[in-house]
Amino acid sequence: MPEDLLETALAADAAPQKGARPEDVPEKFWDAETGTLRIDALLKSYRELEKRLSQRIAPPGEDAPEEERIRFRRAIGVPDAPDGYAIEAKHELCCADDAINQRLHQAGFSQPQAQLVYDLAAERLLPLIAEAAGQFEADRQVETLRAHFGGEERFRRVAQQITAWGKAKLPAPVMEALSTTAEGVIALHRMMEAKEPGLAPRADATGAADEGELRAMMRDPRYWRTREPEFVKRVTDGFRRLVGGAS
Repeated sequence: MPEDLLETALAADAAPQKGARPEDVPEKFWDAETGTLRIDALLKSYRELEKRLSQRIAPPGEDAPEEERIRFRRAIGVPDAPDGYAIEAKHELCCADDAINQRLHQAGFSQPQAQLVYDLAAERLLPLIAEAAGQFEADRQVETLRAHFGGEERFRRVAQQITAWGKAKLPAPVMEALSTTAEGVIALHRMMEAKEPGLAPRADATGAADEGELRAMMRDPRYWRTREPEFVKRVTDGFRRLVGGAS
């Protein structure tokens, strides 16, 4: 295929002349005699730049002046004092704490790093604490029932009887609600002993509303997590009224 003479001429005109310094190459890196880059000058400049950058990033030594230390800490986002942290609490139990902020400041934590500490506490520690508290409360409730029914063995026998009666007589949500507290289990036992008929279908709107309200209360953290006695008693008594027991 014949060569395009016009394109060849334009390409030759755009190419730098032999021995000419490219526009993007500084003079100190160009050898005009040989028409080539000065590799040694490039390497030397690179090493000096790398050294200066490492000195800027590295924290000051123990013998560095206090002003230099303060300047470095400010540069990486560390406040001048512990009360300079602006912590956004993700949970009421993980609010800013003066003692913790003091430790974080001593360690050189920046604002984002300090915030991350509190965020992780809310995200990871609080569920573990809630789980441990729930387990402790559950163990305490079981001990209460053992004492009420006269020991471990008798409580197990009664628990089997209550479970069978409850499944046959009560809706699952009601059984579940009353089975989660010692007061509820005792109420179930009393209803079973009294041979109460259980929770009959309610045709009136008031009964349906009461049951819906009680189920909503079961989802409240005061019932399933902190087990506030008065709140739990309201739920238990409410279900007992629905099945016809005394409040």
